[in-house]
Parts: sequence; structure tokens; C-alpha cells
Amino acid sequence: MRTTARLLLTLVLASTAANCLARDENFTRQSDVIYGRKHGMALTMDVFQPKENANGAAIIWTVSGGWFSSHEHINLDFLRELLSRGYTVFAVVHGSQPQFTVPEIVADMNRAVRFIRTHAGDYGVDPNRIGISGGSAGGHLSLMIGTAGTPGDEKAKDDVEKASSRVQAVACFFPPTDFLNYGTPGFEWLNQGIKDPLRAPFDFREWDAERKYFAPVSEEKRREIARQISPAQHVSSDDPPTLLIHGDKDYLVPVQQSELMIEKFKAAGVPCELIVKKGDAHGWKDWHDDMKTIADWFDKHLK
Repeated sequence: MRTTARLLLTLVLASTAANCLARDENFTRQSDVIYGRKHGMALTMDVFQPKENANGAAIIWTVSGGWFSSHEHINLDFLRELLSRGYTVFAVVHGSQPQFTVPEIVADMNRAVRFIRTHAGDYGVDPNRIGISGGSAGGHLSLMIGTAGTPGDEKAKDDVEKASSRVQAVACFFPPTDFLNYGTPGFEWLNQGIKDPLRAPFDFREWDAERKYFAPVSEEKRREIARQISPAQHVSSDDPPTLLIHGDKDYLVPVQQSELMIEKFKAAGVPCELIVKKGDAHGWKDWHDDMKTIADWFDKHLK
């Protein structure tokens, strides 16, 4: 993993050994709950439940930075405010890059929502009161669920796949939202601006039956995939209320990405809000303190 990629992961997911240690917390933690399997590996989440005053609503915390995801980077600093207000929190670890691409990762997140909804009764939560949050890539994935979550397949053999992956509220930090208009209208980040540390999750390939190997897709196919994985391209009037928090000095994910998203939401009549952090870049000192604002949003829209 290159230095820049390590920095990105540290910035977005940074946790210390201290916050991973068992403490006298006012919640329980169930680790490594398997929500799916693929390619011989298990997909897992950790479930955090308040010991008292549970409010019956669920929040999904998307563990992702640069589309890297790891159990060891579940950071309790981002969860405590939610837990203190009675939310049951599901910290979802998705199939990580460089092994998996963004469309595969989006599929993991859809699976996670379906699993939580199917097993809502086991965790004492209302299947119709689910919110989702995350930062950077975690914010992107949260918005993909918010704008492009789908009904379940009633004909599926797996009960989990019969459940919807829609959520009822979204609140996230500095998300990429439109890879076809990244930073400025018409700039196609996947074809023009992608840099080495983030090439792997966008290394799209398809099976070449004649030559018997996975070949890179065409530029036009990359453009279509970019559209499919851009939340701004999926906005519709039935999307859930959404809050975005973004620094105006973010040069990795321009604040334009959140501004564009808010414009789309407003045009569609979706309740939304953008909080711009003046002078802040991609993450800021003690940005987990802004989870109070995130929790306020969920309090408002998940009651």
C-alpha cells in the first residue's frame, strides 16, 4: 500500500489501541457478525447495543476510507454519541480494495442493509427506522444506499435478499458524489483524474470469452460504471432526508461534490442540508465531535 493510501486510510478511519480495548462502556459489542459471504470470505459487522434506553432505531456506520475497510479500524469515537442517544449501531466492514472494486463494494453495503432489516427483531430495532453514515468513501457508500438502495427480490431463495436495502435517513462527511462531474462540470475523474493510490477500486474488468481472461473495460464502459456508482446520478424524490458535512478547503474531495448533491436533492424536493466547515480540509481536528450534529439529524428524521 502506498504512503498516500496509508495516509488516507489513517485520516478517515484513524483509531487508537485505546479505543479498541474493553472498557466500562454503557453498551455491548458483538464482533464479527457475518452478514454475507463471497469468494470464500466472510463479510462481517460489529453490532453495538445500548445497555439501557435503546430507542429502537438502527444506524449503519460504514467503515471505509479510500474504499479500504478493516475490522481493526472500527473507531468507537464516532459511535459513542449515537449509542448514548439509544441507537443500535452496526459497524459494517465491506470487501476492501485492492481486492474488490467499487461496484462490488456497493453490493456488499446493500447486502448489509438487507441483513440488518431481516434480523431487526434479533437486535430490537425497527426495520423501518434505519439510518446510515460514514466519511469520505464511507460517505459515498452511504449516499449510494440512500439514493440507489433497491427493493428485495421476492423470488430469492435467501431470505436476506428478499429484504429492501433502502434506508430512512443519511448523514455523512465529505463524500464523493459524481465521478462524471468531479470538482468541475464535465470532469470525468475515472477517465481523467484518478491517481495511483486509488486505481485499484476503479480497475474495472470484464471476462473476454475469446481470449479467456479478464480484460480492462472500454473508456465508454468506464463512463457508464462511473454513472452507476455516482450518487448524484440517482437522486429522486423518494430519497431519504440527507445531511452532508464538508470542509471548503478539501482538495481530495472538493466541496463542490456536496454542493452538487444538495442542488440535486433540492430540485427533487428531498429534505437536505449542507454544513460547510470553513477552512477545513479532508477531515479536521476532532471531527468525530461533529457526530453530535449527525445524531441530531437522525433524532429528527428517525423518531
